[in-house]
Amino acid sequence: MAARYYRLAADQGIAHAQAALGDCYDGGQGVSQDYAMAARYYRLAADQSLAQVQSCLGICYSNGEGVPLHFGEAARYFRLAADQGLADARYMVGL
Repeated sequence: MAARYYRLAADQGIAHAQAALGDCYDGGQGVSQDYAMAARYYRLAADQSLAQVQSCLGICYSNGEGVPLHFGEAARYFRLAADQGLADARYMVGL
């Protein structure tokens, strides 16, 4: 049920809803598990500078889940999150 409401808000460009819908797809909560859809919604939220989601997208790229395995893209998203002070991302880029 929540995924339905997240989708309505996500389709209006609300970054936190896009992130939440990405989490739903990532974990198969209220929707069928779909890593590609999770990455799609994470990217939409990451493009709006949500550091936690930028880090999630970095994980997607570093594991090849929903996106092609690409360490350069993973590092880019971790760096974006690290530059905003996210501790986990700072660890991933060695700061």
